[in-house]
Amino acid sequence: MSHTEFKDLPLIEPLQRALAEKGYAEPSPIQAQAIPLLLEGRDLLACAQTGTGKTAAFALPMLNRIATHGRKPFRRGVRNLILVPTRELAVQVTESFRTYGAHLDLKIAMIYGGVSQTPQTKELYFGLDVLVATAGRLLDLIKQGHANLSGVECLVLDEADRMLAMGFIDDLREIVSEVPKERQTLLFSATMAKDIAKLAARLLNNPEEIQITPEGTTAEKIDQSVLFVRLRDKPALLLDLLHSQYFEKKEELCLIFTRTKRDARLIATHLNRDGIRSDTIHGDRTQAAREDALRRFKLGETPVLVATDVAARGIDVKNIGLVINYDLPMDAENYVHRIGRTARAGESGRAMSFCSEIDQDVSRFKAIERLIKQTISTVREHDFHDEAIEALHREGIALPEDAKDRRPARGVRASGKRVSKPREVKEKPKDKDTSGGRAAKQKRAGRPFRGFGRGRP
Repeated sequence: MSHTEFKDLPLIEPLQRALAEKGYAEPSPIQAQAIPLLLEGRDLLACAQTGTGKTAAFALPMLNRIATHGRKPFRRGVRNLILVPTRELAVQVTESFRTYGAHLDLKIAMIYGGVSQTPQTKELYFGLDVLVATAGRLLDLIKQGHANLSGVECLVLDEADRMLAMGFIDDLREIVSEVPKERQTLLFSATMAKDIAKLAARLLNNPEEIQITPEGTTAEKIDQSVLFVRLRDKPALLLDLLHSQYFEKKEELCLIFTRTKRDARLIATHLNRDGIRSDTIHGDRTQAAREDALRRFKLGETPVLVATDVAARGIDVKNIGLVINYDLPMDAENYVHRIGRTARAGESGRAMSFCSEIDQDVSRFKAIERLIKQTISTVREHDFHDEAIEALHREGIALPEDAKDRRPARGVRASGKRVSKPREVKEKPKDKDTSGGRAAKQKRAGRPFRGFGRGRP
């Protein structure tokens, strides 16, 4: 049976009321197919592109079952467990459960690493109806005796492919060994790799399978494009794009992805100096700082957020109109998740990727197009377009000598690889002002800032 509205689904009145208050009328395809199956208690293996509403697909039937069954959690016990790969996704999933369960008297909590475990153990002590957790911290609390999974009725692995990619398979096995064999198990993922199929075969019992889109498919309403630019010109191109975004479309938010934490910090610093309010999310920031940065981003107080791949999943923010891949992701599947931060809930968005002359960009860009099974359109109408680099990427034509970057940063080849050439130490003349760093010296010399970080000459 096809359900065109939430009111057609057999969900209890408190859930219907919460959906109506949020203005949710029509379920997405993954929700319309998954919710009836999960209400029947079936195991499920589901693949749907990011931004299609996977969280509600398992949260609504789970809350419905909890509310209609009177069993209460016992001390340190957990009735329903959702495992996620990142802290950001844990926060997002927990917020969704609290939104949908606003009219239900339930105990819902989240636990993850990077913060004190004391508040988390206090919430676990009286038992939980729903626990959203990252694998590492949960396993630590189990070993300390703070969490008991012997009463888990439903186990959910959200973004299961990412958990495997992050090396959590051993932690997952230990956690699953603590959960009863008689349970409902759900695997949700944006991509369906072979490892996921193997994991599903071990964990699921005669599951239903739902695949809304082919593996690697990106949202149809995302306008994807690539800009071929020399490595040294990427900072200036970014500023040009952001000035257009910042001053012409102030209502839209922009999310920038970099490969390293250092580059994220440097880019945000220089954007702020240039009058573009920016903040960062990366692994070196505390959880409180990351949550504060995300809060201000959602409110539009800092309309530009610079992040590493920790933000590629788990950030569900409305009005992100532009995603920029300043650096291409090392894993092609992360491209799908990165650009999936825009065009959420049926909206449209843009995704722009920078491709330079370095060897890694050539292989990564080809891998992305193979995964998504489409050719990404090229933007040539900008001041830094390089036809030689486009030919290198599109046709494999070697770069001419005058197209190669001759000014790699200290200790970095143009290919991006480190070299171990020792620095030459020279005595500084006493009659010159040598205070300040490279940017200050360039400013005194009348030269513009040309790079954000390592490998950006």
